[in-house]
Parts: sequence; structure tokens; C-alpha cells
Amino acid sequence: AGIGTGIGTGIGMQSALVLAVRHGGRMERGSRRRSEPEESDKGRMKRTIIKDWKTRLSYFLQNSSNSNKRKSKKAAKHRNYFRPSPEEAQLWSEAFDELLANKYGLAAFRAFLKSEFCEENIEFWLACEDFKKTKSPQKLTSKAKKIYNDFIEKEAPKEINIDFQTKNMIAQNLQEATHTCFSAAQKRVYSLMENNSYPRFLESEFYQELCKKTPISRAAQGT
Repeated sequence: AGIGTGIGTGIGMQSALVLAVRHGGRMERGSRRRSEPEESDKGRMKRTIIKDWKTRLSYFLQNSSNSNKRKSKKAAKHRNYFRPSPEEAQLWSEAFDELLANKYGLAAFRAFLKSEFCEENIEFWLACEDFKKTKSPQKLTSKAKKIYNDFIEKEAPKEINIDFQTKNMIAQNLQEATHTCFSAAQKRVYSLMENNSYPRFLESEFYQELCKKTPISRAAQGT
């Protein structure tokens, strides 16, 4: 009876070990299966981010194209909006001005700022650039008031982050608008973008994709 009990106990222990090993194997395989969807989710998230970027970029390119129809020839304009080569995109990392001077780069940066909910900074900067090129005194005054209403005054729809002293100085200058009305504010906003948003843009998924040899898709080649 003792021998039978010993054999039975041995067989029982072996069975328990086999079950434990099998159970452990299933757990390991199960954990691997769970990690695969996580990787798949990351891939889908990345594709969604890139798709969202392309949608915003297409919007800004289209709007910029429409506003420049009278200022440039179609052929030249078409070339300006082609997706840049990786080498051209890499030049944007050398200086903030290199990015702003490129139409595609500017549109991409605007799309990035929109994703960070601070597109008012680049819109204000662009409005100031247009304002400085205005020659008519009457248009200068009307544009100055619009910029003030849109970006400067308290609770403006696109209010920029500048100090009260600068805002007050602009309000006083509006009485006799000149090309330098917004110079101080524009410098502050430029510095803010250059030191904060610009470095983050260079680290963004979309910019890194532009610098790669393989294009995102045919749709991103140009508009």
C-alpha cells in the first residue's frame, strides 16, 4: 500500500508539473499576443497623426495658393508647393528663417502650431509682414485696426501673449499708424516661436518623416 501511495504521489506531482508548464506556456504566448495589439495601436496612432498633419497642411497650402494667385505665375507657384526633398527639409533645421522662407515649410509649421493650439502666433507674424508692405496710408490705418482687434486687445479672438506695456504702446500708436506699430510685438512673438515651437516642430513626427528618403504618400507630393 505504501509503494502504491508513493507511485500515485509521484505521478500526481509529474502531472502537476506538466500542467504548470503548459499553463505557463499559455501565459507567455498570451502575453505576447497582448503586446502585438499594443504595437499595432502605436502604428495606427502614428498613421493617424501623419494623416491629420497632411489634412492641415493641405488646407494651409490651398489657402496660401489662393491668396497668391495674382502675385505669381502658375508654373512658379506650382513648384513652390511641391513636397520638399529630404535635403531641402533638413535645411529648415539650420535656421528658423529658412523654415519661414519656404512656402511648404511655412504651411507645415502653421499646421504644427494648429495642433498645439497656438496658430495665432504665426498668423499675427504673417499679418505684420503684410502690414509692413502696405503703401497706402488709408489701408495702413485700416489694417492696423484690424490687427489690433484680432490679436492685441483684451479677449481678442486670436489674442497673442504679450505684456500689458507693449499692448498699451500699440493702442497709442494706432492714432497715427506707421509701419513700426507692431514691431515690438512681432519681435516678441517671433522669439517665442523660435525658442519654443520651432524646436518642438523639428522633433515632430511629421518633420522627421519629411527628412526621410521614403515619402509619406503620393498625396503629399504637392497641391
